[in-house]
Amino acid sequence: MLKTYNYHTLDAEALQQLTQRNTDTGNEIRDTVEQILARVKQYGDKALMEYAEQLDKVTLAKLYLDEAELADIASALLPYQKEALDVAYRNIYAFHQTQLKAEDKVETMPGVTCWREVRPVEKVGLYIPGGTAVLPSTFLMLGIPARIAGCHELIVCSPPQKNGKVNAFIAYVALLLKVKKVYLAGGAQAIAAMAYGTESITKADKIFGPGNQFVTKAKTIIQSTTVTAIDMPAGPSEVLIIADDSATPAYVAADLLAQAEHGVDSQTVLVSTSAQLIEQTNAELERQLAVLPRAEIAAKAIENSYAVLVDDLNTAMQFSNLYAPEHLILSTEAWQELVPKIINAGSVFLGNLTPESAGDYASGTNHTLPTSAYAKAYSGVSVDSFVKKITFQHLSPEGIKILGPTVEVLAELEGLHAHKNAVSIRLNNIQ
Repeated sequence: MLKTYNYHTLDAEALQQLTQRNTDTGNEIRDTVEQILARVKQYGDKALMEYAEQLDKVTLAKLYLDEAELADIASALLPYQKEALDVAYRNIYAFHQTQLKAEDKVETMPGVTCWREVRPVEKVGLYIPGGTAVLPSTFLMLGIPARIAGCHELIVCSPPQKNGKVNAFIAYVALLLKVKKVYLAGGAQAIAAMAYGTESITKADKIFGPGNQFVTKAKTIIQSTTVTAIDMPAGPSEVLIIADDSATPAYVAADLLAQAEHGVDSQTVLVSTSAQLIEQTNAELERQLAVLPRAEIAAKAIENSYAVLVDDLNTAMQFSNLYAPEHLILSTEAWQELVPKIINAGSVFLGNLTPESAGDYASGTNHTLPTSAYAKAYSGVSVDSFVKKITFQHLSPEGIKILGPTVEVLAELEGLHAHKNAVSIRLNNIQ
């Protein structure tokens, strides 16, 4: 059952504690990850093979699967399974394709023209988790915008299964994305390989993908210690549901459990104007948990989750913005009134018939999202994540004459006389 808090009994400190996510306060995870990063940096492929044996319990003959091997693995899929992945591919592609747009040139003054042009990040590392759940959907969510952006090289890492291969669904997605190799590396060691490069794995310019706390810690460390960027800090998955009397308890419970089954460190939060709705949802949680294959994982996540009773939807929205959830579900017929009040959220699901699962798989939006309150500052992955926008400017003779004197004055007041001279020498030459 969800432990329930009354919003009115929570002071500022209590609210802060309630909305704070678990962190590696003792640095145990950091210490382990730093050792892994250092070993992969020094020993490359050898370290990856050793970690596969030590952590994944797999002895690898080689570190990758090639295109022919991926095709062979994918051939095991049934037609309806391929069709489901094809539909998801088409919807995700359709949504993301609209994000790649050319910008207009702007004449800021006569003869002074400025604009931006898009260029892809050349080499991107895509981490596809494969721990307690294999996620081909994440492969689609990362690979499709990377392809649309025009990234020159996709470096894909995913943990090996016990047979030394990858799941057939991941293999099929690799074929859809025209990825020629999938590297058999998982966890922090995969992040290290893409950050530093090894004999087999190309160094990435930017690394994408969700993962457990070790993966997240590895990404945050390499972002500050290498020239490799990351998509965002992304930890355990989470959902916050705002629900009132118009919500259906069975739907709410199902959405909470859908998030909880990701892992024991996932968090689900219910914020409701109705004590009865919370009580009915708890009863539904017990009923639905009893038949879930991943009930043990989901139950542990629910133990670390909670409900908050509020007086009205405005207060619910205030709490949500403070929590800044990865996923926000508005389980209310009044969702349209709340949309303008959403400030912090990764992805939002509107109304009683829009489960988070739709966005996780196939509605078209991206499911790689900021967690742990990073939605206050980060967006989810999009085509923008895979491109750089380079600024350009061009001055004509008229432009340097009009703008030049302004630049001279500003350079002089900052005491940067070489800056001033770079303009003056041109003005003297064209007058």
